[in-house]
Amino acid sequence: MQKPYELWYWPTIQGRGEFVRLALEDAGAPYVDVARTPGGMRAMLRMLRGEGAKGPPPFAPPFLRDGALVIAQTANILAYLAPRLKLVPRDEAIRTAALQIQLTIADLVAEVHDTHHPIASSQYYEEQKAVARKRSVNFIKERLPKFLGWLEGILERNAAHLLLGRSVSYVDLSAFQVVCGLRYAFPRAMARIGRTIPHLLALHDRVAKRENLARYLASDRRLPFNEEGIFRHYPELDRAR
Repeated sequence: MQKPYELWYWPTIQGRGEFVRLALEDAGAPYVDVARTPGGMRAMLRMLRGEGAKGPPPFAPPFLRDGALVIAQTANILAYLAPRLKLVPRDEAIRTAALQIQLTIADLVAEVHDTHHPIASSQYYEEQKAVARKRSVNFIKERLPKFLGWLEGILERNAAHLLLGRSVSYVDLSAFQVVCGLRYAFPRAMARIGRTIPHLLALHDRVAKRENLARYLASDRRLPFNEEGIFRHYPELDRAR
């Protein structure tokens, strides 16, 4: 039997680790969410200090351990896992395209984070609310439609209305998570923009019905969104002037 993958991420938020969880859950792959186990947080902090890693220590969670190999950075983890989980074709050109899409999604996620922490991650949201409001106006008006429109365009051009080929891939799962998070963080903006991205919303619904994912989404393994993660709902930020 395959030894379970070890996923290392903060135990109380979805965050970037959720993109990896979705791939593992969809594939039905055995894995351990290490920081949710007894002593897991202490072990993760030791890993971040470089204890127990032969190569460079991870800069931050999430990271994945597969045997002796430790892989960090969400897009890098998914690029490693996807061929093993049959969530991307083995064709090099398609895998490169998948990574390009995932890295663009990572850029979007970083900009979402910066709507509520535009100055410093080390400061509380309340210390930067005024700047966050200004940042969110630009994000909702300009950046969000550009990112989502780009994904919509890819789906329109593919007869299967998937981001890659004719089978669901890991980037489709990541697009699903982005829609979930944005609907939580910016419900008003997404209600308005949603009229322009019908294929992306249809992809979200299609992914949610996949057997393993539907089971995961209904379980307590799927943490709720909250105001400690990347996707946070602050009503004052969900307004475009």
